[in-house]
Amino acid sequence: MTAPALAAGLDPATLTDVLRLAGSPGFDRIQDQIRRTGGCSDPIHLQGSTVTRDRSTGQILHHYSTDTEPGGRLRLACGNRRASRCPSCAWTYAGDTYHLIRAGLVGDPAKGTPETIREHPRVFATLTAPSFGPVHNRPGNRPCRCGTRHGEDAPELGTPLDPETYDYAGAVLWNNHASELWRYFTIYLRRQIAKRAGLTQKEAHAQARVSFGKVAEYQKRGAVHFHAVIRFDGPEGPDFPPPAWASLDLLTDAIHAAAARVRVDVPPAGDQPARTLRWGTQLDVQPIGAFGHGEEITEAAVASYVAKYATKAAETTGTVDRRIGNKEALVILGVPDHPRRLIEACLDLHALYPDRKFRDWAHMLGFRGHFSTKSRRYSTTLGALRQTRADYRAAQQREALGLPDPDDCTEATTLTLAHWTYAGHGHTPGESWLAANIRRDIQHNREIAREVRADLPSLDVAGEW
Repeated sequence: MTAPALAAGLDPATLTDVLRLAGSPGFDRIQDQIRRTGGCSDPIHLQGSTVTRDRSTGQILHHYSTDTEPGGRLRLACGNRRASRCPSCAWTYAGDTYHLIRAGLVGDPAKGTPETIREHPRVFATLTAPSFGPVHNRPGNRPCRCGTRHGEDAPELGTPLDPETYDYAGAVLWNNHASELWRYFTIYLRRQIAKRAGLTQKEAHAQARVSFGKVAEYQKRGAVHFHAVIRFDGPEGPDFPPPAWASLDLLTDAIHAAAARVRVDVPPAGDQPARTLRWGTQLDVQPIGAFGHGEEITEAAVASYVAKYATKAAETTGTVDRRIGNKEALVILGVPDHPRRLIEACLDLHALYPDRKFRDWAHMLGFRGHFSTKSRRYSTTLGALRQTRADYRAAQQREALGLPDPDDCTEATTLTLAHWTYAGHGHTPGESWLAANIRRDIQHNREIAREVRADLPSLDVAGEW
C-alpha cells in the first residue's frame, strides 16, 4: 500500500507533508535513512563527506558526500535513552543495559566476565525512600486507608491522602541527595562486610571485592528508589572466586546493616529545618538464581527488570521530560496536582539551596544522579557495547564496498579523511509519521521473532532482548 493510502485520517498539515514527501524524487532514500535509524523520533542531521584512499598510491577507493542526499543531509539516530523522547533509541539503550547486567550475572567472556561468575554469591537489592506522608496504595487484599480498593491503574495511586500535610520539601530533598545516600551505602557496605568476616577493611579488600550494577526507578509517589545487583568477587575481580567466608548470608546481613547506618545531613535554610536523610524501612534483598530452582528471581528476570527501568524517568509520575523554568509553565503543561506540587517545591528550594541546582532538576523532582551505574569490574560498559555495534556496521560497509579489513593488514594500507558538521535535528510532520510507521513495523517484527524463539526450546533465549 502506498504512503498516501496509509496516511488517511491524518490532520491536514501532516497529510499535506506526507503527500509532498511521497512525491519527492528522494523519497526512497529518505525512507531508507529513517529505517537505518530504527525510526528514531528526533534524528541528528549531519552534512559533510568522507574519502577513503589507498595510502601508497593515493587512489580513491571510496567517496561519500551528503551532497547527493535529499536535502543534502544524513540522518543519524539521536541515542536518547528516554522512552518518552525516542522509543527507538530507548529500545537500543535498554537492550545494551540488559546485556551489561546479564553479563555480570551469567558471564560472557566476550564482554569481560567469565562464565564462572554464576557461582559467585549475588543478590538483587531494592533500597527505597522513607515515608513523607500517607499515600493511596494497594496493600495486598486490604483496602487503602481511604477505604477504597484501588485498581492497578488508578490515577490516585501514589498521591497523598492529605496533600496539605505531605512533606513535599522533604521528598524532593531526599531525591536530590539520593545519589549521596547510595555512595555512603557502598562505603558502609564494605565496612560491614569486613566486620562480619572478622577482618580489617584492608584485609577484606585484599581477599574479596564487591561489584554492583544498579538502576534508579521512580515510585508512583515520585520518590526515587534503587534496584541493584550486588555480587561478591575474588581479590582481583570476577575472574577469581571469592573466599569461603564471602557467603550469601554474610552479604545479605551486611546490606541490611549498611543501609541502616547511612545518614546524610541537610542544614537548615530559610523556613526549612535541618534534616537527616535515611533510607526507607522497606529494604528488599533477594538471592539471584540461575534457573529459578527455589529462588525468587532468575538472572534473566533481573536483567530484564533493570533494563526496563533504564529508559524511564520522572515522566512516569505525570511530570514532563524537559526542564521547567517557572510555576506558570506547570499550568500550561497541565501537570497533575501531585507532581506539580513536587516541582513547585523544587523551585521554592532553589533559592535556599542554590548549590543543589533544584531549578535545573525540577522536572526530575529533584533527582540529579545517573539512572544506570555500575562498579568498574561488574562487567562490560555501555561504550564497549556501542563500539561493538559500530564495528559490526563498519565491517558490513567495508564488505559491501570491497575495502580491506584493517585487522587483516600487516600495516595500514588505507587512509580515511572525513569532515562533518551539525546541520540540525528532527523531522517534518510527514517524516515523523513515516518514522512512527517504520518504528512500529520494526517492533512488530521483533515481537514475532521473540515468539518464534520462545517456541524453540533448543535455543537459549535468555540473552535475547
